[in-house]
Amino acid sequence: MNTTRRHFLKSSSGLAVGAAFAGTLAVPRAVHAGVSETVRVGLIGCGLRGTKAVENALDASPDNVFVAAGDAFADSAESSVNQLRRIESCKDRVRVDADHIFSGFDAYKQVIDRGVDVVILAEPPHFRPKHLAYAVEKGKHAFVEKPVAVDAPGVRSIIATCNKAKEKGLAIVSGLCWRYHPAVRETVRRVVEDKAIGDIVAIQSCFNANTLWHRGDKPEWSRMEYQIRNWLYFHWLSGDHICEQAVHSLDKTAWLQGDTQPVRAFGLGGRQQRTGAEFGNIYDHHTVFYEYPGGVRVYFTCRQQQDCTPYVDDVVLGTKGQAQILKFRIDGENPWRAESDRKIDKYTIEHKHLFNSIRDGKPINDGHYMANSTMIAIMGRMCTYTGQTLTWDQCFNNQETLGPKEYAWTNDVPLSEVAIPGKTKLVETSVAQRKPS
Repeated sequence: MNTTRRHFLKSSSGLAVGAAFAGTLAVPRAVHAGVSETVRVGLIGCGLRGTKAVENALDASPDNVFVAAGDAFADSAESSVNQLRRIESCKDRVRVDADHIFSGFDAYKQVIDRGVDVVILAEPPHFRPKHLAYAVEKGKHAFVEKPVAVDAPGVRSIIATCNKAKEKGLAIVSGLCWRYHPAVRETVRRVVEDKAIGDIVAIQSCFNANTLWHRGDKPEWSRMEYQIRNWLYFHWLSGDHICEQAVHSLDKTAWLQGDTQPVRAFGLGGRQQRTGAEFGNIYDHHTVFYEYPGGVRVYFTCRQQQDCTPYVDDVVLGTKGQAQILKFRIDGENPWRAESDRKIDKYTIEHKHLFNSIRDGKPINDGHYMANSTMIAIMGRMCTYTGQTLTWDQCFNNQETLGPKEYAWTNDVPLSEVAIPGKTKLVETSVAQRKPS
């Protein structure tokens, strides 16, 4: 594909941005009395996030039932189903028979082909473009965790799939959950629509967090199994933590600017704490400077380092004040602060909107912004890995596909070395021209 930034806008502009710039969330409608509206839910990717997403889906409506589960590993799939059976609010609607628990690389097909109406995609991000394409081909609605891809070809695949979903009247809801938080939505609305801080000049965006889990290693695990069980630490599986985790922050910076794309970016990053082989080939910190049309700058940092000050928020600087998005606060000429319960369950809210849109025949399609924000995160990683200033077109048109061409439980798994800025080059050859690593 020789897709330019202009073509990206054209190809994705038809997608309904389900959560963009509306004021407050509509009150979730009541289920029609006396009408059966059972929706069958399947899960692909049975880790902590996937299991919790099923719980959110069941909490979203009493008419939702969980009927099929699939994961690369049988123990993960079985554990997820058993955990949900122990949750009081869910257990009566966990109707997953033993022959509807699947494992292996084709588990996604088996789940989708077992009569589900909605599929939750919570597998490692590398697999999401392929799995979503199959789900839409089979006429299924989908909840897609973030990020939706780990490379530019994956993003382009997602765009094409979401356009097909729109044509078929299928709902696609993204796991970029802040888009569905009422107080965050109102803060963004005031900044964007009311211009409460005047014109945006710059955004300071941070996702500085502590370290996450590691599942160790076992002698009986092949290197493929080891990498997938510890998928966070391998950029072909996760996209690096700038994509896997910090995409939440980059999504908000794009949202504030109408979901446009940066013109160019440069950055720096590396490994300081997590330098051992067990941490694969990802960085533990990234800093990226994005330049948007009109000259707005986004100054972005993300970090996964233990015993460092955590900070996650987006400070928007304007000509008449500033806004702190996750504090629901505006200071300056038009001061305002939301009165909001910080314990609000934004995860269940996004599922309520997904299932209500299906039942009402008005399917949400979050395709544009979930692809756009994922690509912005990938662009940032390309800049930090190479140490180069890169344009949107260079990144979006990139042909490098991360990961193996075939999947098998083998020790022969290609693993790129840790990127070294200034030495690691941007791969611009087509997939067909790539040489084995």
